[in-house]
Amino acid sequence: MVGLKPSDVPPPLGVKMASAGAAACVADLVTFPLDTAKVRLQIQGEKMAVGGIRYKGVFGTISTMIRTEGPRSLYNGLVAGLQRQLCFASIRIGLYDNVKSFYTGGKDNPSVLIRILAGCTTGAMAVSFAQPTDVVKVRFQAQMNLDGVARRYSGTMQAYKHIFQNEGLRGLWKGTLPNITRNALVNCTELVTYDLIKESILRHNLMSDNLPCHFVSAFGAGFVTTVIASPVDVVKTRYMNSPPGQYRSAINCSWTMLTKEGPTAFYKGFVPSFLRLGSWNVVMFVSFEQIKRAMMVTKKKMETTN
Repeated sequence: MVGLKPSDVPPPLGVKMASAGAAACVADLVTFPLDTAKVRLQIQGEKMAVGGIRYKGVFGTISTMIRTEGPRSLYNGLVAGLQRQLCFASIRIGLYDNVKSFYTGGKDNPSVLIRILAGCTTGAMAVSFAQPTDVVKVRFQAQMNLDGVARRYSGTMQAYKHIFQNEGLRGLWKGTLPNITRNALVNCTELVTYDLIKESILRHNLMSDNLPCHFVSAFGAGFVTTVIASPVDVVKTRYMNSPPGQYRSAINCSWTMLTKEGPTAFYKGFVPSFLRLGSWNVVMFVSFEQIKRAMMVTKKKMETTN
């Protein structure tokens, strides 16, 4: 997967995991404002607008946030977001090829079912480690930096401590079930779609294995992933951001959204979700390619000199 030619020597697991984590951090730095806008749009409707502020569209949301809270508000939760990617992406993306190989017994050309199973497996595994960082990230992105409006958290470490003291371990792992569902869907759709689009492009000689091919594959994977995962993503965001007692469970959160706001509530923030996932995939996969290849070159040089 991801740019390896048949003649290439597969990179070691450590190189793939480190490359995936680093590439995901680069992608987060570039696309984080879109993710923040997505969160604000997703939670809009579950409570009265603070200060009379309402968001309209992704760029309207970004503009409103800059005007009312300052540019830094677009990067609320960035530290937790980077912490999340370091442990999350390194597992879900870095382990994907190895898990896929495990399920096939080392055979080439795995079926779509095997690819989906591998993507779901690594996506679910990653959530088990990264869930607390996701909870803190979402809550930071949701809180407003307005005069006269109380802030829930003042810093990342304070947020972890506050959630643990007031909500226990269950608070840090709040929304794990919808997050596992969401990230299993995202991971298998994202990686499998990328794999299939790229292989089809190369098989039909539409492009060579280079940047344009990676761009088209990543952008297509981002769109398909957004369509499939958006409903679960909205529920996950609402549930993780909610105070204790607002929803009994993720299922109750879904039912409340459906009955009070209608089916369209599950696609709130779709445009920023697509813009974010599409651009995130492009930046991440391209960065992943380059970082991984650079690490392999460095590794070979070190082996040669020793």
